Amino acid sequence: MSKYTFQNRDDQEIMITVNCVLNVPLMLVAIVGNSLIILAVLKTPCLRRATSLNLLCSLAVSDLLVGLLVQPLYIADELKTLVNAEDQLLHHLSGMLGFFLCGVSLNTMTVASLDRMFALLYHLRYATLVSESRIKYIILFVWLSTLILTSALYFWNKFIFHLISGFFITICLVVCTASYIRIYFIARRHQAQIQIVHQAIAENSDTSKRKLTARTIKSAMNTFIFYIFLILCYVPQVILLIMFGTMSVKYWRAEWTFASTVIHMNSSINPILYCWRLRGLREAVIHVAKRIIFR
Repeated sequence: MSKYTFQNRDDQEIMITVNCVLNVPLMLVAIVGNSLIILAVLKTPCLRRATSLNLLCSLAVSDLLVGLLVQPLYIADELKTLVNAEDQLLHHLSGMLGFFLCGVSLNTMTVASLDRMFALLYHLRYATLVSESRIKYIILFVWLSTLILTSALYFWNKFIFHLISGFFITICLVVCTASYIRIYFIARRHQAQIQIVHQAIAENSDTSKRKLTARTIKSAMNTFIFYIFLILCYVPQVILLIMFGTMSVKYWRAEWTFASTVIHMNSSINPILYCWRLRGLREAVIHVAKRIIFR
C-alpha cells in the first residue's frame, strides 16, 4: 500500500513483475468468488435471515471491491513505476481505497467474532439481543466510520496515519483473539454439559438445546477459521505499519510489496473458505453457478 524505492533497479523490475503476475489471478478469483457468494445470499431468502451470514455477506462485498477496484489500481500503479511514469493521484487513490476496504474487512471480522461470542454467552436471549436489523445497522456503521476515518487521516499526515492504522489493526486482532479464547472455553463447558445430559434421560427440550448449542459452536468454529487466515494475511502489514511510524524504512519496498499482496490474497481466500465451511451457502453457490453457466 506504500511506495518506497529499491537500492537496485534490477531488483525493482523483478519484484514488480512478480507482484503483478501474482495479483492478476488473485484479482480474478476475488471477483468471481465473491460475486457468486453475494448472488447466492441475495437469491436464497433463508440465508439472508442468518445474522452471521449477513456479516459474511458484508465481508464478501468488501472483498469483491478489493478485486474490482483496489487490485487493478494497484497493478496499474506498479506498472507505471516499472516504466518510470509514477502517478501520485493513482498511487494515493490505490492506497486510500486499499486501507478503506481492508479496514472494512477487518472491522467486519471483529464484529463477527464478538457476535459468535455473544451467541454462546447468551444463547437463550441471543435472538432478542442481536436482531437482523441491528446487525444491518452495525454493518452500515462499520462502512461509514471506516470511510470517514480513512478519508480524514490519509491526507493529514502519512507517518501518523500509518502508525494509527498499525495500532488500530493490532487492537482489532487482539479483540478477535480474546473473543475466540472466550469462545473456546465456553465451547468446552457446553460440550461437558452436553455429555452429562446425554448420559441422563434427555427430554425434548434438552435435545433442542443440545442441537442449538452444537450449531452455535460450529458457527463459531467456522468464523474462527476465517479469523486464522485473517491473522496470517494482516500480521506482515501491521508490523511494517508500526515500524514505518516509528523508524525509517525507506528501502523496504520489497517488504511492503509482499505485505500488500498478502492482504489482497485474503480477499481471494475468503470465498473459498465460505464454500468449504458453510454447507448451505456452498449449495446455494453451486446452484447459482449452474444457472449462470447453463443460461
